[in-house]
Amino acid sequence: MEPTEKKVNYFAVIVTCSDGCFSGEREDQSGPALVTALRNIGIEVAATEIVPDERTMISTMLQKYVLRSDVHLILTTGGTGFAVRDVTPEATRDVIERRAVGIAELLRQRGAEQTPLSWLSRGEAGIAGTKLIINLPGNPKAMQHSIDVLQPILFHALDLLIGEKPH
Repeated sequence: MEPTEKKVNYFAVIVTCSDGCFSGEREDQSGPALVTALRNIGIEVAATEIVPDERTMISTMLQKYVLRSDVHLILTTGGTGFAVRDVTPEATRDVIERRAVGIAELLRQRGAEQTPLSWLSRGEAGIAGTKLIINLPGNPKAMQHSIDVLQPILFHALDLLIGEKPH
């Protein structure tokens, strides 16, 4: 089967969830790495944001982009672990309408091939309107691995959400 040319240009938003990055104490490395990873697979980045590990601020930011018609994919990075301030999954559940449990489990399963610490991720994935929201780890290496894992299914999922005929 020959590869088909992608008809739709997809646009993503990246939300880094980190107290340290938000306050400027630490440089955001995962957000810029995620921009590069997405562009390498053919997804444009419409915006990047940094928010503190505050449930309401994260969910408000996610909702802001759910309402934008030019955004198809919202990826968060960070805040998915066991630390008290890690509330990204809870904020995501506040926004999504339908969970995509298989995506979250795929990321944990394949991540565990790299490190057993992947099993400590509480990351979520789900659908809000026609947007796909996925929580990724804050570690740039783990985040890149996650994009590699998602690439074979990502365009098909986005096609289905916007009503395009899958490739």
